[in-house]
Amino acid sequence: MAERPRVVVAMSGGVDSSLAAALLVEQGYECLGVTLKVWPSYLPAEAGEGGCCGLGAVEDARAVASKLGIPHYVLNFSELFSRLVVEPFCQAYLAGRTPNPCILCNREVKWRALLHKAEELGAECLATGHYARRGFDPTNRRHTLRRGVDPGKDQSYVLYSLTQEQLAATLFPVGGLRKSEVRQMAAERGLPVATKADSQEICFIPDGDYRSFLRTRVPEAVRPGPLLDVEGREVGRHGGLAFYTVGQRKGLGLAGGPFYVVGLDAARNAVIVGRRADLYRAELVAVDVNWVSIPPPPAPLNAAVKIRYRIPPAPAELLPEGEERVRVRFHKPQPAVTPGQAVVFYHDDLVLGGGTIAHLP
Repeated sequence: MAERPRVVVAMSGGVDSSLAAALLVEQGYECLGVTLKVWPSYLPAEAGEGGCCGLGAVEDARAVASKLGIPHYVLNFSELFSRLVVEPFCQAYLAGRTPNPCILCNREVKWRALLHKAEELGAECLATGHYARRGFDPTNRRHTLRRGVDPGKDQSYVLYSLTQEQLAATLFPVGGLRKSEVRQMAAERGLPVATKADSQEICFIPDGDYRSFLRTRVPEAVRPGPLLDVEGREVGRHGGLAFYTVGQRKGLGLAGGPFYVVGLDAARNAVIVGRRADLYRAELVAVDVNWVSIPPPPAPLNAAVKIRYRIPPAPAELLPEGEERVRVRFHKPQPAVTPGQAVVFYHDDLVLGGGTIAHLP
């Protein structure tokens, strides 16, 4: 039997990446476990104890690697993470956008930087515990990205930015499994993290209070301004544009509601409020589009479109405006379309591509 290649396994200390490593070892791959230290120096030391990349995660990943008999390394990516994930996260909020830091981390850190490091270590592939699947389309001669089998855990939404070269060098060992199966298989193998709870919070904001984080990290976020209704009339005041997001209802301090945030105007430092009906949009424009499983389409096409991670896709028409810009026209208007969030295009379980919501026509 031919010798399997060397693989760097990104081990977060959770059950998914731990089982991914175990399965690859069983399949005969030469595995190197790697955990990223990304918690920034400006956080207190205790903040790094939990989360997907904290000190506790390092110890859990090390214990799993020891159980599997594979080497384990910790790479200090904290400066890179701060520059390429945390700072853009803060600046997006200051500009009236709602970012998704997991997508930034996947694109800039886990695939661009870590895959480069894997190549330096002589590895041919990078493996992760993401719930997604890789394939190959012989007609287009392209590597493809598909949803994970478990609809409740599918993570293809946050992976749309992968390039063909990155997909070619990526393995998703648990993408064809359901979470319950992953836990059962981890327990059968005696992995010490088999029952470990999933991490939910933004890893660099352990308490989940992003507003408090912004107040400390970027004090200029605390810049009061007007609350305007959809007709442009001032109906109140806000404490800082960065503390609001489209669809938000609480914390507006307005009588006669319910009112919702329907837009953020950075040029006027204004929060736009309206009724629920004002939340709906028939179109959006996406920029920085990456066509992952298909070549850039030369003509409009229909797709199922996700505008947030935890919602079902909606049918829409995609109208390309160049290779990296797409106008999305929904068959039915959608609520709380949020600039700064990702919009991802699907055909059944195939990820066609995705981009960043830039503005709403």
